[in-house]
Amino acid sequence: MPQMHTGNSADPGNSDDSNVDELERLLVEGVTLSQAPAAPPASPPLQREDGDVGTQGGDVQGAIGLFAEAAQDLATAGVELGLGRHFACVDYCNQVAEKAAQAVSLLRFGRMSTYDHDLGKLGALVGAPREIQDEMAILTPFHPESFYADTPPEEADDVISAEQASGYLQSARHVLRWARNIVLNP
Repeated sequence: MPQMHTGNSADPGNSDDSNVDELERLLVEGVTLSQAPAAPPASPPLQREDGDVGTQGGDVQGAIGLFAEAAQDLATAGVELGLGRHFACVDYCNQVAEKAAQAVSLLRFGRMSTYDHDLGKLGALVGAPREIQDEMAILTPFHPESFYADTPPEEADDVISAEQASGYLQSARHVLRWARNIVLNP
């Protein structure tokens, strides 16, 4: 029997980690067709300076889809870490940060933001707080194009220790939590 997400964060079984776990479970297991179709998420009204209320021009469905990809990449990063493939882990962490920020961009602006693989700058473009921009900047060097410019592929896993990869995984998790609070709770 499929479980329904209540969104009740006061419930100890529904903490930040359990919400991510539930999202990951849904991504892996999917949902059954016996469930009633959910109504599309509505964009919340925005109060403009002139006092009028308008609708948000963002792409809610696109943002949720891209956020789901980021959550899936986070799960894959954990698997890669467990397999001892440290560069693959941090490469996925880089992708988590990018997709999470771009999901926020889709929601806020209706489009993805153009940037040059500097995740810290992307964070600034989408309005991330300074601490999230810093977490994103930590993951910037692990874009494959940049990383392989100085490191031969056969040495990639040896350059990054398991402890370092675990720390980068925590940074990606922090960025994803920030984006989740925006994308899934607009």
